[in-house]
Amino acid sequence: MGATGSGKTSFINLLSNSNLNVGKGLRSCTNTVQVADAFNLAGRRVVLIDTPGFDDTSLSDVDVLNMIAAFLENSYEGGRKLAGVLYFHRISDPKMTGISRRNFGMFRKLCGDNALQNVVIVTNMWGQVDLEVGKEREAELKREDDFFKPVLDKGGRMERHENTALSAERIVRLILGNNPLPLHIQKELVDEGKAIPDTAAGEELNRELNAQIERHREEMRVLREDLEQAIKDKDEETRRELDVEIQRLQMKVEGLLDDSKRMASDYKLHIDEIKDTLRKEKARGHRQAKVLNRLRDGFFSRIAAYLDGVDL
Repeated sequence: MGATGSGKTSFINLLSNSNLNVGKGLRSCTNTVQVADAFNLAGRRVVLIDTPGFDDTSLSDVDVLNMIAAFLENSYEGGRKLAGVLYFHRISDPKMTGISRRNFGMFRKLCGDNALQNVVIVTNMWGQVDLEVGKEREAELKREDDFFKPVLDKGGRMERHENTALSAERIVRLILGNNPLPLHIQKELVDEGKAIPDTAAGEELNRELNAQIERHREEMRVLREDLEQAIKDKDEETRRELDVEIQRLQMKVEGLLDDSKRMASDYKLHIDEIKDTLRKEKARGHRQAKVLNRLRDGFFSRIAAYLDGVDL
């Protein structure tokens, strides 16, 4: 997990030799939960899962939460727990921005305190910053309560990724020996039967949506005062500009209100979509197994026929 453009997908492709889409420009390419090709490491079968960030350029935060939660719920219901969770952060970022804090806040709500012991915070893009500057940022991230210190205090780790396969292997090896634990949202959805808006992550997201709505409404209030003044002054150009800006903010408010309302309804759609995909994959696997069995049976039949004609 981590912010858009933090290097999650590149890390997964580097280690698993997968070909998941990687964003090159300003837009995110990870617009769904992606499962990488399985690979072996230290005698273990490893499967890495890629997720979109809560600052995705093409998805709302509600979409992202629903996608991640639906995948996690389905996995937990199927008896699968995560051995660990990697959270990616660009050390090249000069500051821990509001978006970065929001991403990390949602991450903590998804995990819950108990599962933080299985978390590794991965700092990457060290090649884009002076080493000493990077070290100073790393130290600040470790010691500040507003940043990563609460996770480290709960047993989580913080590691550097040097953008090499060996570095990626070293990081993943850290979680291979973990005792797999359910994330907090998995227990809420499956064990406690909560609806997605009633989970800690859902409540946090709703608080954030409501805060954004209030900020936009306050901005519109100020703009409307300016609009009244522009009308009094007969300043037509300013009036048009203010009208456009007010309409833009109104559309944002309506979109945020819609996001909040559809959190629960859309979640069921994501669950159904995942289950349908798994059914198709299972059916495809059965078909492939039948083909392999027929090929195997045909091969052994030919061998038997050949041996019948050979004088041993």
